[in-house]
Amino acid sequence: MMRTLYAMLLAALLCCGLAAPLAQAGERATAAEAQAMVKKAVAYLQKNGPQKAYAQFNDPQGQFRDRDLYLVVFDMQGTGLAHVNPRLVGKLTGDIRDADGKQIFHAQRKLALEQGKGWVDYKWPNPVSGKIEQKSTYLERVGDIIIMCGIYK
Repeated sequence: MMRTLYAMLLAALLCCGLAAPLAQAGERATAAEAQAMVKKAVAYLQKNGPQKAYAQFNDPQGQFRDRDLYLVVFDMQGTGLAHVNPRLVGKLTGDIRDADGKQIFHAQRKLALEQGKGWVDYKWPNPVSGKIEQKSTYLERVGDIIIMCGIYK
């Protein structure tokens, strides 16, 4: 069942035309760039409010997309507020597991509650390679939401 979920996610990325621009870029983003994007998103959210921020975070051509970097925003229950896959916005996705069965959101939520920010590692489909790869996601808690951006290793 989880492989089916991964296949659907990857198909959605490819169908939305999100993988092509990433593949053309060729180079992978760094941990520092992912962290900087989250900090930029936090500042944008605080300056512009949630409605404008989520619209910008979800814009496939917007300022919060760079090569294989994109933002993911969840509330503390696991509902998607911003995501590269528009089908996950508004959906409760807190029980999604990685290729090894790790409950990704549970690990992210725990870190957000206990430390407020940091990195979570897991395996996830890379929209560029089409393969499940090691991913590390930086997150920061802002009130009752978690803003995240990850890199593929």
